[in-house]
Amino acid sequence: MRRFTLAVVLALSLIVLLPAAQQPGMQSNSLYGFRDDEARQQRDWENKFRAIPSPENMRNAMQRLSARPHHVGSPYDKDNAEWLLAQFKSWGLDAHIENFDVLMPTPKERAVEMIEPTRFALKLQEPAVAGDPTSNQQAEQLPTYNAYSIDGDVTAPLVFVNYGIPADYDTLDRLGISVKGAIVIAKYGESWRGIKPKVAAEHGAVGCLIYSDPRDDGYFMGDVFPKGAWRPPDGVQRGSVMDMPTYPGDPLTPDVGAVPGAKRLDLKDVKTLTKIPVLPISYADAAPLLTALTGPMAPMAWRGALPMPYHIGPGPTKVHLKVASNWDTKRLYDVIVRIPGSTYPDEWIVRGNHHDGWVNGAQDPISGLVPEMEELRAYSELLKQGWKPKRTIIYAAWDGEEEGLLGSTEWAETHADELRQKAVVYINSDTNSRGYLGTSGSHSLEHFFNSVAKDITDPEKNISVWQRARMAAISRAQSQERRDETRSRPDLRIEALGSGSDYTVFLDHLGVASANLGYGGEAGGGIYHSIYDDFYWYTHFDDPDFVYGKALAQTTGTAVMRLADADLLPFDFSDQADTVRRYARELEALVKTQQDDVKERDRELQEGLFNAVSDPKHPMLPPKRDPMPPFLNFAPLNNGVEALSRAAERYHTASAAVQQSGLSRVTFAETNKLLMETERKLLLQQGLQNRPWFRHQLYAPGFYTGYGVKTIPAVREAIEQKDYAEAEAAIARVGRVLQDEAAVINQAAESLERAK
Repeated sequence: MRRFTLAVVLALSLIVLLPAAQQPGMQSNSLYGFRDDEARQQRDWENKFRAIPSPENMRNAMQRLSARPHHVGSPYDKDNAEWLLAQFKSWGLDAHIENFDVLMPTPKERAVEMIEPTRFALKLQEPAVAGDPTSNQQAEQLPTYNAYSIDGDVTAPLVFVNYGIPADYDTLDRLGISVKGAIVIAKYGESWRGIKPKVAAEHGAVGCLIYSDPRDDGYFMGDVFPKGAWRPPDGVQRGSVMDMPTYPGDPLTPDVGAVPGAKRLDLKDVKTLTKIPVLPISYADAAPLLTALTGPMAPMAWRGALPMPYHIGPGPTKVHLKVASNWDTKRLYDVIVRIPGSTYPDEWIVRGNHHDGWVNGAQDPISGLVPEMEELRAYSELLKQGWKPKRTIIYAAWDGEEEGLLGSTEWAETHADELRQKAVVYINSDTNSRGYLGTSGSHSLEHFFNSVAKDITDPEKNISVWQRARMAAISRAQSQERRDETRSRPDLRIEALGSGSDYTVFLDHLGVASANLGYGGEAGGGIYHSIYDDFYWYTHFDDPDFVYGKALAQTTGTAVMRLADADLLPFDFSDQADTVRRYARELEALVKTQQDDVKERDRELQEGLFNAVSDPKHPMLPPKRDPMPPFLNFAPLNNGVEALSRAAERYHTASAAVQQSGLSRVTFAETNKLLMETERKLLLQQGLQNRPWFRHQLYAPGFYTGYGVKTIPAVREAIEQKDYAEAEAAIARVGRVLQDEAAVINQAAESLERAK
């Protein structure tokens, strides 16, 4: 996350310009989806709720939950789940544990050694730090490794590939450098880690090393741990390299829950393991390997912050890499809490955060879990005072998120039929930090989450978290146009969801409208997935007073209560239509950019204008001549966008009229059922090309980005991969999906028009 600063005068001017309803502590009595009398009562309950979460309770819970390593299969993972269950039951809540048995490899052998031009054995170990009381628990810590790497024993020349994303291999091609038969070394960053061995294997590499360069995650950013927050030289980022853009969850049971009797694949048939062995290393271990490389100098943008010239190779560096794992089955412990709905028990609001970590995991995930605990404790207090949610509320503390979204995926696949019928919204959190509210999710919920954010007070600035997020968006806008839009647009834009946390199965596979919430942007970070992500680090360098933990509990808990109690579900499609129109325009611009690039390369070929790298002995090869991208007929997509826009406007008008009437003597059962279907309509049963598990046609993790989202992915990725026939077919498919979405929104609008 980035740090943001803004002049005090701008902050003050924005507060003055905002209407009174957006000032902290000055709420309007009306609430969208509520009758006027019930809105006042709802606000009273929400205010009582927001007074309950305790930073001290969060601090104590984090200290307990992060006291020992608690990865999947560890004794403390099970112990934490049972402790959570006991806490929830002690508050009078209906809670239970659901178990799943999943493939979970752990390291048996790990070795990396440079054998030429000199010998150097990498440590592959993080040292304990004096003063950090849990960093010395070596006997319980998972070693530094990448889960779901295949076993392998290879010796080969080393090649530096920058971040190891497809564009970097295009640069290597222009330099005339091949990685076929080589071991690649890539920097963490710019894509999810699992993409790096995936792309390397596609280019013929036989092994992959991933390291954290200090320019991105170390001393270039600030003081390193324990003096500061950033990654020390021997720090290593563990992590899964499962091919989650194909499907997440247990690799052996795609599409079904990993329960007794489930059909399981043979290991040889699993598609989500890497094709080559891969290990993560520290920048202290990486430096000797990179120093020994020769060959052309890396392009300027590739160079990191290690004190040496960055050569690409190959030669003379040769490396031996060995990876062997125990391919065992481990048990997951999902902790599930259910608060039954009094009026609409078969409509569910689902909320989750995971409890497992790679090591002690104070920031990831306990910083997000302890607010969730306080939300439940607060609900238990309200229940004793007479509050009864109208819809059923389900809370989950997921297990196995780190390895591949295991616990949430297996639970949702097991309960898929029930969720398709009953799930209204899924709200997720993961890590939480000091700073600004970040919201990503389904754009039918954009207006709703803006309204919630206006009712939460920032603990440090004493303005609404909406105002603070707005100021941050203005300060980091990369164009005047974007700054002006942020100042004038009634709702802050929320980002689209890709993957990387437990919302994935709900949104991408089941079509449940989803959101991910968390605070951040002001605390440094350099301990991700290391032994230093612990209570000591969090309470020294992140949110030591847990005031942003309280803010997250207030924000997410308020959203859950409001969704659970609204008579008319607070969906709105105006922002969705606006956003989808932007996505469609981006796709047309992408084709135009590709056409312009071909023209520019042709011009360079004709004029002999080739850029050379800094080493004159290794001139850059001329650009490859690509065919001109053809004309694509975007009319079906644009027609779908127009239909969606008209339907959104009709629904907005109808809902505003009903709201203006006070919602008196109106029932919304039919409308709410249709609203629940709107996200489902954005799915196609056959899914995306080559990865049918992902069915959503507006959002998906990129096949070559992993966590990063690709919007209208079937079209966008076909264009990016220059498969223009598939792009044209996908344009027609997505256009029909948008027409279907518009049809169900029109039905919802019609039901409201009749209600008037």
